[in-house]
Amino acid sequence: MEKQNNFNVGIRANLGQFSLQVLQVFFVGVTVGLERNIVPILAREEFHVSSFSLLFSFIVSFGLVKALLNLTSGIWSDRWGRKPLLVLGWVAAIPVPLMIIWAQSWLWVTIANIFLGINQGLTWTMTQTSKLDMAGEREKGLAASLNEWGGYLGVAVAAIATGYLAASFGIRPVPFYFGLGVIAAALIISLVFVKETLPFTRVSQVKPDIPHSFPEVVRRVSWEDKSMFACSQAGLIEKFVDVMVWVAFPLFFFGSLDVDKIGLVVGAYGLSWGFLQLAVGPISDRIGRKKLIVMGMWTCGLGIMLTALGSGFYFWILTSTITGAGMALLYPTLIAAIVEQSHPSWRASALGVYRMWRDSGYALGALVIGISMDILGAQSSFYITALLMIASGTVVAIMMRETAPSEDKKDE
Repeated sequence: MEKQNNFNVGIRANLGQFSLQVLQVFFVGVTVGLERNIVPILAREEFHVSSFSLLFSFIVSFGLVKALLNLTSGIWSDRWGRKPLLVLGWVAAIPVPLMIIWAQSWLWVTIANIFLGINQGLTWTMTQTSKLDMAGEREKGLAASLNEWGGYLGVAVAAIATGYLAASFGIRPVPFYFGLGVIAAALIISLVFVKETLPFTRVSQVKPDIPHSFPEVVRRVSWEDKSMFACSQAGLIEKFVDVMVWVAFPLFFFGSLDVDKIGLVVGAYGLSWGFLQLAVGPISDRIGRKKLIVMGMWTCGLGIMLTALGSGFYFWILTSTITGAGMALLYPTLIAAIVEQSHPSWRASALGVYRMWRDSGYALGALVIGISMDILGAQSSFYITALLMIASGTVVAIMMRETAPSEDKKDE
């Protein structure tokens, strides 16, 4: 068992707090999952938004805010701790369901998503960082996979639950009352039961590294280190897939499927993503990250392309599951690869830079997909996203160095 500054490091040694953090990220996933099914339909049915580019604006606002907070929250958490930012993130979530319930125009939803971006940028980052703090050097992949499993299980549960509630009670307000209850529970738990994990980072058994200023970390993760660049561009492009599932899927299926069945299709994506990560994280700790990332990028591209080529509820359940499986292969392994290539003294900053590039993909993806749907038709966005995923996976195959743990690292 590792020890850091009188703190026992490891998931089992901190199982209670680790489990609370998994519950927290589940709530984080539910909060963003509230929009994964019914908000695009709300735009068309109640606000009569005819332009795809305008409709996608709520993801642009979300992505820009979340990317900026990802970049800076690592620095803030190293100074002030993880818990204060986690609590602040839940406070920021409170206006989101209320603004959508009371929305008089699409602008209200776009502004609500600024608060959602603040919530996601702070809470998801802090739950992930806290788990990595407690896990130590030997269980990084497992910790990352458990974090993403909890979050995307929440996304799937919310998509299915809101689909059922919308079909039974209407798109507004009942599904968002459910969201308010989740946010209230998460805020209370974070205030009362969650403990600070920053002390786990005070002493590390990893050899010291040359100090890196924040601008140096930005340059290194963004372009100077070719391997980290490969991870950053892959993170950015894979968010195009999430934008597709968030908005393009419900719009593409609407008219062919009832809203509750759309929720099941979108939920299948989150469920396969979430549960398969439980195996992918530990596997990547043993065999390395690169091949899993490449396979995941290409699998996602295949799933998106097949979705556009076929039709029917059960076929789309299958293609959604394939797409989610691809995300399971690439998502926690990209995080673990960045962690593997950064020293604990600047790891939080490196993760922040990576997550900034990754979640910028929400904004860029929303712009590209929305414009392509307006100009070339809805199906074009599926083909563009699929080809970008295949190309990005090829960049990883060529440029990324394998980060499989060596025997020396395993014995540290």
